[in-house]
Amino acid sequence: MVTVFQNLRVFKRSIRLFRYFYPLVAKDVSVRSISEMASQKDLIEPAKRLNSLGTNVWVEFGKINAQYKTVNVGQGFPDYPPPEYLIETLASATKSENDLMHQYTRSQGHPKLVKSIASLFSKLHGREIQAMSEVLITNGAYESLFDAISAFVNEGDEVIIIEPFFDCYKKMISYVGGVPVGIPLRPSKDNWQSSKGWKIDPKELEAAFTSKTKAFIFNTPNNPLGKVFERDEMEMIANLIKKHNVLCISDEVYEWLVYPGSEHIRITTLPGMWDRTVTISSAGKTFSATGWKVGWSVGPEKLISHMASVHANSMYVLPTPTQEAVAIGLEREAKLLGSKESYFYEMKTSLLKKRDLTVKILRDAGFDPVVPDGGYFIMADTSKLGVTFSGESDEPYDFQFCKWMIKEKGISAIPPSAFYHQHGGVAEKFARFCFIKKDSTLQMLDDALKKW
Repeated sequence: MVTVFQNLRVFKRSIRLFRYFYPLVAKDVSVRSISEMASQKDLIEPAKRLNSLGTNVWVEFGKINAQYKTVNVGQGFPDYPPPEYLIETLASATKSENDLMHQYTRSQGHPKLVKSIASLFSKLHGREIQAMSEVLITNGAYESLFDAISAFVNEGDEVIIIEPFFDCYKKMISYVGGVPVGIPLRPSKDNWQSSKGWKIDPKELEAAFTSKTKAFIFNTPNNPLGKVFERDEMEMIANLIKKHNVLCISDEVYEWLVYPGSEHIRITTLPGMWDRTVTISSAGKTFSATGWKVGWSVGPEKLISHMASVHANSMYVLPTPTQEAVAIGLEREAKLLGSKESYFYEMKTSLLKKRDLTVKILRDAGFDPVVPDGGYFIMADTSKLGVTFSGESDEPYDFQFCKWMIKEKGISAIPPSAFYHQHGGVAEKFARFCFIKKDSTLQMLDDALKKW
């Protein structure tokens, strides 16, 4: 008993001492920690490659939009849901009695999805595609682009990109130490108000190829211009790619959104191009479900295998239920391909009407829009509006204009010089509008422009 009481007295004394000294010790620790952090502040620097990324136009304009109540016809996503059957398919997948539907699936792609892609694209590419080795499922087309660039571009390698381009091309190339080389689509004097009137100068393109050229990024239908490349243009590009023995990364996420008068031609189907082409697609664009973040690449195993290595050591694997739902959606669309019951047909028909309505709205307000042959964006010339700025800002005119339009007119668009590397002056007086929006949103755009 004596021992117990002695231990109790020692314990109580320890508690009193702890209460007395803890504030002093804690204060001392916090002072030392702050001092140590201050001394280490200059030692923990970010990797130098981050300097190549610069600002992000989507983050920048997202913050500005959040501050003002705007009609958002800037960022490229639908403000309405994907097809009802696809939503129901995802719901069924998550409620499946198959417990594996909630666990990791295959890293290179859920078996059901790669099989459905291989089946559909075998028809589209005119060759038998091997599901387990020639298809890679990624976190949207965005990751497919990053995997391809990371897998093949070494420091100092040059990559040719057609301007305007989706802005991440340049950033991804620079991030891995590559050198982006921009070749512009130049507007013709008599037909610039159609995306068909924007052309590459063949001599200018050929001169861009050097001994350092490693890859060519091709995008049709083009974002942001909406140009659908014609066969003769593509044959010219393909011949140069083969001549200089470079990789072709073909971004075809808007492949199902090509309007009457144009045809989507897959560059990999041209003679000699399969062995050197990675074709990239997107379920987000295909099914108006950009938040699902499911994309894929199709190409020969010798190319896909290297991209799969990047994927396995970064993303590793994507959610199983969304892959299951996209697989079922593609199986359905493959059976309905070319019919009026197909969602692809329904979406294209709907967007054609929205395109024509948006063109009219912009023209009535004094813009000069370039009518796109594909995709869901419109580049519109702002010159006739007569909006001028003081000249105090170093930003390009289109950045100043789009920020002014958000703040003063309540309309959100994107400055297209963000889609250029070397020839941003070509589109400095333009703004990019997105028309994959509800009719009510487009009506709000019309109302806002009429008030202006």
